[in-house]
Amino acid sequence: PAGTRPQPEPLDKPSQSYIALISTAILSSPEKKLLLSDIYQWIMDHYPYFKNKEKSWRNSVRHNLSLNECFVKAGRSDNGKGHFWAIHPANLEDFAKGDYHRRRARR
Repeated sequence: PAGTRPQPEPLDKPSQSYIALISTAILSSPEKKLLLSDIYQWIMDHYPYFKNKEKSWRNSVRHNLSLNECFVKAGRSDNGKGHFWAIHPANLEDFAKGDYHRRRARR
């Protein structure tokens, strides 16, 4: 019927931004924080498109975590290898509602 959109194929690139993918991964964890490797794994588990791609998408994930104020480091891992990443408290409510519009964190 007119006006219906075809469902994306599992191997299609997701339409969500990296901010949305990362935030959804973090919000899905019980502690609301994840290690970088866990963020990668969550994205690959939920979006098979990324499984067989070159690893360049991982650069985009790291770039978004480092340069967007909506993400903050939340302590080192127990084994000392890497930091946990969390959503800045000023963005938590909006992101939990699915509003991933980029805005400066109100610090």
